[in-house]
Amino acid sequence: MELVNLKDSSERVSFAQAVKQGIGKEQGLFFVEKIESFSDSEIDELLSLDLVTRSQKVLRHLIGSDEIPTLENIIADAFNFKAPLVKADDNTYCLELFHGPTLAFKDFGARFMARVLSSIIGSDKCTILTATSGDTGAAVADAFYHQDKINVVVLYPKGMVSPLQESLIATLGDNIKAVEVNAPFDNCQDMVKTAFDDLEFKQSVGLNSANSINVSRLLAQVCYYFEAVSQLSKADREKVVFSVPCGNFGNITAGLIAKALGLKCRFVIACNANDTVPRYLSTGNWEPHKTIATISNAMDISRPNNWPRVEALCKIMGWSLSDFDFGSVSDENTKQNMKALYEKTGYILEPHASVAHKVLSDNLKDGEIGIFLGTAHPAKFKEEVDATLGIDLPLPKPLADRMNLEKQKKLMDADFATLKSYMLDELKLGD
Repeated sequence: MELVNLKDSSERVSFAQAVKQGIGKEQGLFFVEKIESFSDSEIDELLSLDLVTRSQKVLRHLIGSDEIPTLENIIADAFNFKAPLVKADDNTYCLELFHGPTLAFKDFGARFMARVLSSIIGSDKCTILTATSGDTGAAVADAFYHQDKINVVVLYPKGMVSPLQESLIATLGDNIKAVEVNAPFDNCQDMVKTAFDDLEFKQSVGLNSANSINVSRLLAQVCYYFEAVSQLSKADREKVVFSVPCGNFGNITAGLIAKALGLKCRFVIACNANDTVPRYLSTGNWEPHKTIATISNAMDISRPNNWPRVEALCKIMGWSLSDFDFGSVSDENTKQNMKALYEKTGYILEPHASVAHKVLSDNLKDGEIGIFLGTAHPAKFKEEVDATLGIDLPLPKPLADRMNLEKQKKLMDADFATLKSYMLDELKLGD
């Protein structure tokens, strides 16, 4: 599999190199230049398979036969949980992606990446530096916990992740280091990008990133779009509309790769008050505003890192950005939608799923089958869910077990020099 740096087309790397390197020159993202689609009959055959077997075939098709000899075993180990399609309303289903160990969709990508990286790293040192707006950090921490030769540093914005999300990030210790930053997520992400630009530092600690900058995360997420469609009747499989709650736009990039492979579907972009992309699609002007804190905090990103990949894939496939339906939802409307669906059908939405469900409902056409992505278990946002719905949602065991553990975290301002000193001096990662 050959990948090209979207900012410097002279830099071309294999899949394995892209996984190890994370990001290219000038902070460029690695991405494909072409995608070979499956035929309709091949799609039908894939949809008849189980999740693991299908994912093995899809990812082998994308990555190629000459890379990652243990790929099939990696997938079987990483994808050892389900992703059920659950009816939430008339012609509307939730793809529940929160049945993994940290109860979030990021488990798919993080577990896959951790196993791929471990298989290719050899004797090299490796430090994962990642920024999270909520669920990425928890999934990455769990996926890499106790991995030999790999240290993990997770940056997250102070006061802008839920208490449960923070517990999943900051209570592991060992090779997992939690850093609470006095700034929004975008500043955390900027610190990661700056670290990758410091070539001496990057080399000294074996720097890598495990958020959706890393292409392995994206490819893993392609698989659950196929899994969603496979759970529908054959008559409904060509009527699918996916609504994706968008923050950094990695999740919808993965969905568009699935579409490019031949899955028949269209996509709805669902945002909260951080509506850079909806405004861009409406006006043609890219004008990020200051990040706004919302109850759907994992989407509180005003400069989505993966948007260049979306535009690149549209160019590759000859798609128009005008083909996207989109919308943004305020906190108040998010809560109203959570309450309305619960009173109507009893289905419990957390804020991110509510944003996706609301925008989907506003854009679903007659005869279409709507699927919105449930990216996190409602209990990860227990305070908001309980207050909005008037219930006492029980905590699943993985969350209950971590809530009362001591948090091990470092608080710092959004300053790369401080972060660098912390990583080199206090963590001794440069030794």
